[in-house]
Amino acid sequence: MGSTTTYDAIVIGSGPNGLAAAIAIQQQGLSVLLIEGKEEIGGGLRSAELTLPGYVSDICSAIHPLAIASPFFQTLPLQEHGLQYVFPIHAAAHPFDNGQAAYLTHSLTQTAQALETDKENYLDLIAPIVAGWPKIANDVLAPLHFPKHPIAMTKFGLKAITSATFLARTFKSEKAKGLWAGMAAHAIQPLTNLSTSAIGLVLIAAAHLKGWPIPVGGSKSIAHALVAYFKKIGGTVQTGTFISSLSQLPSSRTLLFDIGPQQLLKIAGHRFSNIYRWQLEKYRYGMGVYKVDWALDGQVPFKDENARLAGTVHLGGTLKEIAWSEQQSAKGNYVEKPFVLLAQQSLFDHTRAPQGKHVAWAYCHVPNGSVRNMTAEIENQVERFAPGFKERILARHTMNTRELEQYNPNYIGGDINGGIIDLAQLFTRPALRSSPYRTSTKGLYICSSSTPPGGGVHGMCGYHAAKTALKDIFNIE
Repeated sequence: MGSTTTYDAIVIGSGPNGLAAAIAIQQQGLSVLLIEGKEEIGGGLRSAELTLPGYVSDICSAIHPLAIASPFFQTLPLQEHGLQYVFPIHAAAHPFDNGQAAYLTHSLTQTAQALETDKENYLDLIAPIVAGWPKIANDVLAPLHFPKHPIAMTKFGLKAITSATFLARTFKSEKAKGLWAGMAAHAIQPLTNLSTSAIGLVLIAAAHLKGWPIPVGGSKSIAHALVAYFKKIGGTVQTGTFISSLSQLPSSRTLLFDIGPQQLLKIAGHRFSNIYRWQLEKYRYGMGVYKVDWALDGQVPFKDENARLAGTVHLGGTLKEIAWSEQQSAKGNYVEKPFVLLAQQSLFDHTRAPQGKHVAWAYCHVPNGSVRNMTAEIENQVERFAPGFKERILARHTMNTRELEQYNPNYIGGDINGGIIDLAQLFTRPALRSSPYRTSTKGLYICSSSTPPGGGVHGMCGYHAAKTALKDIFNIE
């Protein structure tokens, strides 16, 4: 890069982290070019008519508790750029074979009361986290560092670092244990792993503080609002340009990559030190997902009304059943009754389907790289808790792990988290360094979900990478 540069910074990849990084740098009055390989920006934030005309499905992410709770996104005027959220009556529900369902709603006390015998146990576990979350949110959604509120962070950390199966001992009833298992299974790893309690606690706290919202018009609405704001403050966007070599890029003072370690190695590996290249090559990925979208003749006919009022429904039965399912998938095996995450966007966002019709979105965890068709297993799980569901299917669209990776190269083997977030990679993703965002080459940074705090639509990986680059290259704190 010469003394005369075309841009101050170039960001490659327009997922939520790439958008966040581009915005954070552009806000400093610098010149930023955002490059996206696809014709449409967004990464995991895209929506399309996958099944039938008029039925809008979210291709990847669907429900967004971390987007509305993101410390960085909350500072941006996204409503002014068309972003609207709707809030399901219940954030999530968890049906059981007896026809009843546990549920997570905005009210802490209502959620606790519905757990009956576990009311006080739930309050004892969750109330302190909800109360302390405003103090620790910035520290939780960040790389490892000394927190601003160490006592509050320690209280959270001592619970978060445990395995989900260990923390489940807090509860007595199968109802409460099952609800907890569904939350923790968002970790996409065996529930016996240390730190699997973290995601469950964060998601529950988010529900009680902000809710689990649905973006009107589809997840693409978040990306469109972000890029509209980026352009308004002077940013430049280039789509339909897949970067495979540094030689394709105009000159700039710094580069930020919203891509995974494997792609980064292909593009810039020749510029890295041997030890950094070795670390990226050793980076580990977790389970993949198999996804189904449906166009439906009516809403999903869950037995329990609470499941019909929820934006997200966790289908897997008891803690024991969910833990076994996740353990088997992590081992490379398949199960007849996988844990299924289902979203019912059109119940609350009426732009998603024709009047009286609906869309639904679901996936289950599968071995990384799996090409096995899991449609029947997923639909059987829905039918188990919603008899008559299959009769309402008008059309479906499926994606296995290979197809997901073709759609978004960051999803290696179908891993939507950008790498397993187990204890070994919780703070060292993608490599053990003083800053996880710096590569071994000055001016080159990685800002994808393969860096802390990991997967989810929150933009904090991109934000922290941008702050690092601003300090290193531009001397801006």
